[in-house]
Amino acid sequence: FKEKMKNCIYPLHTSISLFLLAYCDCKIFRIFLVTPNEITSDIQQTEEILSKNPEISFIKRSEIPVMVQSCCLPAVVEKNGRFCRAGLAVVLRYIIQKTYEADPSNKGILELLGFKRTCLKACAEVSEWTRLCEISIPLAVENFLKVSHNPHQNIPKEILLFENKLGEPVRVHNDDKIRRQKVQQQKMLDKTARTDISSKEDRTVENQEPGSADLELRTAFSKLTLQKMPLATNREPSHIRKIKTSELPPLEHIFAEGLYFTLTDIVLLPCIHHFLAACKKHQNNILQLPLILSWYRRVLEVPGIKQATVKCNIKNILNCQSHSLPNVCQQNTSTAFKEPENIPEEIQFIGGPRPTITKLMEKGIEAIFSPHPCPKWTLDWDSLPAAVNPGKGKMSADRALRKQQQLNNLIALVTKLAKPGDVIVDFCSGGGHVGIVLGYILPLCQVILVENKEQSLICAEKRSDELGLHNIWFIQANMDNFKGSFNIGVALHACGVATDMVIEHCIKVGAAFVVSPCCYGFIQNTSKFAFPQSHQFKKVLSYKEHMILCRFADQTAVQLPPERRQIGKQCMGLVDLDRAWSVERSNYSVQVITMEPQSCSPKNNLITGIPV
Repeated sequence: FKEKMKNCIYPLHTSISLFLLAYCDCKIFRIFLVTPNEITSDIQQTEEILSKNPEISFIKRSEIPVMVQSCCLPAVVEKNGRFCRAGLAVVLRYIIQKTYEADPSNKGILELLGFKRTCLKACAEVSEWTRLCEISIPLAVENFLKVSHNPHQNIPKEILLFENKLGEPVRVHNDDKIRRQKVQQQKMLDKTARTDISSKEDRTVENQEPGSADLELRTAFSKLTLQKMPLATNREPSHIRKIKTSELPPLEHIFAEGLYFTLTDIVLLPCIHHFLAACKKHQNNILQLPLILSWYRRVLEVPGIKQATVKCNIKNILNCQSHSLPNVCQQNTSTAFKEPENIPEEIQFIGGPRPTITKLMEKGIEAIFSPHPCPKWTLDWDSLPAAVNPGKGKMSADRALRKQQQLNNLIALVTKLAKPGDVIVDFCSGGGHVGIVLGYILPLCQVILVENKEQSLICAEKRSDELGLHNIWFIQANMDNFKGSFNIGVALHACGVATDMVIEHCIKVGAAFVVSPCCYGFIQNTSKFAFPQSHQFKKVLSYKEHMILCRFADQTAVQLPPERRQIGKQCMGLVDLDRAWSVERSNYSVQVITMEPQSCSPKNNLITGIPV
């Protein structure tokens, strides 16, 4: 791509995607760069530059499939047009997976996904690290490039956070063993140094034992070349094995996530490269970032990276000495960026659910459950095809019955709201128990399943194909990467703040919603949500007191004593009442309902909202 890309300006997510494709040498995708509907002279020039490259085409935003228009780019859509993967991390992981499937002998590609293949798998909504790498740093660098001519422009706080991360001790699944090897190596170095002094022999660097930091480097590159660990053959002496873990020296970062080169390094390389290039070009007052600069040089030495940088026109800007970069910014990396702290209100903290519930009751706040509008409504499950009925799958009979009862409650409420032509989104869809039933019984509605776990969606697609349904789309994406318009949002047992995210999505487009919350104990303040949410609850409870309600709302399991389950149900009702009152500020009519029968799930609350 070198000659063809040198005059192009891409969003960083596009640059990262093209860089991974170049690194993987992947030829199995047909690549489209999406342009605005109105073609400018710059875009025409770029099209001419790329016209001779059969791997890259241009397409207007209005011409891409409708389903992809509902998603954040980059995105991958299958030929049938019904299955889409959207968002940077999801798309990059899929590229790696398909590259390996095309050539299973290339096991090094899979190593990019890290230990247990979890690199950037946790969605950005819940993982601070994924959010930093996938969203925050690319966005910060793009904003920096817009004003990089300003000599007083400070280093983005996200870049400083990455510098701080590189300075933290590395934690890997076998770090205890490697740290003991590091102690052994350091002792060998000390012994060698003493011998050198006593003998006064003039030794060259090549004849000396490697430095202690070299252990991490050799460990990292042994992984890259798929060799066996060079230091794992000999057992450490007993005096080293007896050293307490807390007294072992920390491991130093070689790559972004620790010792091993992963997908994260590929994501960050184009970002850091363009940031450093802008700093050097415009002579900004920037902070010397020794750990980032060392990381940058090291990544460029990884096998296969040089070829990819040539294809993508990424030239090493540190061929000269690092002091060519200005070093006059006075920011402090250790304090430049700190994660926001959850600071509770100045209310005396009261522990336990009963005092917290009593405190609310004194202000006239109690759990309020509206009557179920159709408690006896049920589908004729025995008459439904096996691919629709969860009872015909691998579940036990008891679990299948409970799942049918849960679905009865959601389907009853959705069918009362749905009209022909409506778009219904099943968020956190899993294997599609809700979405597939809705697609089957509401053939005149469009149903979209949004789920981050690929395997669950693949199972849902197989069930849909077996039924011959054509009104269902499947989108593998973090919830934030779905931007489509719809009429009704539904979610069965959306864990923790996922419930709040579903409700937020529905409010943004003015859609009705039917949501069943779950995992109240996972609720916590995030970059988007601060709890409690409603004005009424904020006046009475601190954050910590609200968390007491959330923790005890999970105490509803059938094996618990009845009194404890009753308190858990009260806590569930109060947490969801806070949610309901918060949503009412957006001109919604909101109710908290209990599923029928209550025994169908320990988490048997439903929150329904209809725009007024």
